[in-house]
Amino acid sequence: MDINDLKIFQTVAEQGSVSKAAKELSYVQSNVTARIQQLEHELGTTLFSRHRKGVALNADGRKLLEYTQKILKLMDDMKQAFHDQEDPSGPLLIGTVETVSSLPALLSAYCKQYPRVDLSLVTGVTEHLMNEVLQYQLDGAFVTGPIQHAEMEQDYLIEEDLVLIAKKDEAFSSLEQCLDKPLLVFRAGCGYRARLVQWLGQQGVAPAKIMEFGTLETILAMVSSGLGISLVPKSTIRHLEAAGGLRCFTLPEQFSRITTVFIRRRDSLLGATMQKFLDNVSEFHRMNKAAAAAVQGAEEHLDASGRLSAG
Repeated sequence: MDINDLKIFQTVAEQGSVSKAAKELSYVQSNVTARIQQLEHELGTTLFSRHRKGVALNADGRKLLEYTQKILKLMDDMKQAFHDQEDPSGPLLIGTVETVSSLPALLSAYCKQYPRVDLSLVTGVTEHLMNEVLQYQLDGAFVTGPIQHAEMEQDYLIEEDLVLIAKKDEAFSSLEQCLDKPLLVFRAGCGYRARLVQWLGQQGVAPAKIMEFGTLETILAMVSSGLGISLVPKSTIRHLEAAGGLRCFTLPEQFSRITTVFIRRRDSLLGATMQKFLDNVSEFHRMNKAAAAAVQGAEEHLDASGRLSAG
């Protein structure tokens, strides 16, 4: 049984005649008859009652017609979903690490622009999200990059600074005082956690204690309480730093510069839903680069103005 069998069956049912259906489909009548007989053989039942003027559906035929209409409608909807390039629709399942500060704006813009897309978001650590993309459980994911994997495509979203954070009190007044404090991190597989452990190793320090948490909000609350230290993007804690609850320490650039990329399987079908999403990722990357360049230019201008004033 294939889709053409169902189309032939539906046409015979609509026309009430094998000969009329054959003419409608541009088939020879014997071919239509053979396909209907084959369909009846596969289902183990007759589908039509034969009479002098043609054929009419019997009870089993009416049952099959209901299924046929649903199947053919679903097939049409599927084709439409791929052909409608300007107004895509359908499900889109995306994963992300918790600390992508620009993600709410990106997703909000995408959902407003393409309201027929059913977008769902799940969170996790980089290693776990990569595995889910590879196993076709996610359409794509925002992870710590860059990623080197033969089966992966990646699109850059943003590059930002990581900072070591601690409670703003005397117990954490210097970077050296932070070295023996517990690490408050996401579970193994997190890119930020790996950076922090790598930096401590360069300092000749083995973490005294590692405490795992499931959300960024919990980690920030625990750091603010003085439980330990963590490494997070600076953009995620500006409000806490401004409020005076956290102290930030800068690490060497090799540990502090972090890139977020959007990954997907290289062999996945690039339909309209995903293509439009990638377009939005590309646009946000362009805007982030432009904003960063503008900030850098303003800082250089202020620095130059200060030197001229001093002179």
